[in-house]
Amino acid sequence: MTMHINESAENYLETILTLSKRLPVVRSVDIANELDFKKSSVSVAMKNLREKEHIVVSREGYITLTESGLAIAEMIFERHELLTTWLVRLGVDPQIAAEDACRIEHVISSESFDAIKKHAHQST
Repeated sequence: MTMHINESAENYLETILTLSKRLPVVRSVDIANELDFKKSSVSVAMKNLREKEHIVVSREGYITLTESGLAIAEMIFERHELLTTWLVRLGVDPQIAAEDACRIEHVISSESFDAIKKHAHQST
């Protein structure tokens, strides 16, 4: 499943997903606070995601992932979680593992990720 979307958009979608698990509703201000970004930057990103139909924004400003947005967010989230866990198991400091996973999750091929996933599940 290859979806052509940039790393920034992937991060926003993943953030919306994680916030939606913690908060009753997700708004631009919540995303700005979570990522420590300016609200204006988040507004531009949300407009782009809305135009690509990855999110829906209600009149009240509540942000919801569409089917495509959710698919991308879940893919990135799964990569992040698995890569972080895998790096920690290899002895990497949890903070560094999370930061590295965040970079790797956007550039790793599906083939390489699937191989790591298979290997990680065999060694549990």
